[in-house]
Amino acid sequence: MVIIGATSAIAHHVARLYATRGWKFFLVARNEERTKAVAADLLARGALDVQVYVADLRQRDLYADIVKKSQNMLPTIDVVLIAQGVYRNQDESDADVHVMLDDFMTNAVSVLAFTHVFASVLESQGHGSIVGLSSVAGDRGRRSNYAYGSSKAAITAYYSGLRGRLHKSGVNILTVKPGPVKTPMIADKKIPLAANVELVATDIAKAIDKRRSVLYTPRVWRLIMLIVRMIPEKMFIRLKF
Repeated sequence: MVIIGATSAIAHHVARLYATRGWKFFLVARNEERTKAVAADLLARGALDVQVYVADLRQRDLYADIVKKSQNMLPTIDVVLIAQGVYRNQDESDADVHVMLDDFMTNAVSVLAFTHVFASVLESQGHGSIVGLSSVAGDRGRRSNYAYGSSKAAITAYYSGLRGRLHKSGVNILTVKPGPVKTPMIADKKIPLAANVELVATDIAKAIDKRRSVLYTPRVWRLIMLIVRMIPEKMFIRLKF
């Protein structure tokens, strides 16, 4: 398994589940200390091997090297989990266009770039899964987080098209749409219906194993977002959530 954004709490908990199965991991993230801590944890839980690559995931000139070294380390790549992301209050993006653009680079552009390069690798193999963390926030732009939501919407749309392109190749494309999850990303925010990260990770692992296309987790968010998408626009713009 290759994990881009390996210090993500969700990614870490997914990796733990596969570590107990004796998988090998190639971890990529920008914080060396935290990434090595994740690696040590996975080895303690049964991973056969864990290699670490430290990089700012927005550095395009490193993508080729990351792919090459992951292929050198892993005889075959069964899963690529792309999990990097940041979450800020909407008013921070409203106040500074550079904040908005920086967050979009991390949440959307870098995710799509890694998806693009690894899609070619898995297509050549003829098997494997690419897993991208989108969000229920990407299903409709809400006034409280439309900058974040639009970055996740880009992932959802890209993965939908890529899934169509690769559906005969043996490569599965999984779009994960979690609701709020109790991770350090939202630790200082009071958000209703926030789920335990262990539950979300378990759902993701099951979806990978079953080669699902789209996962809402927890499951209730599929119904919630169906209702949200059906609200007429003239009414929706008046809502404050």
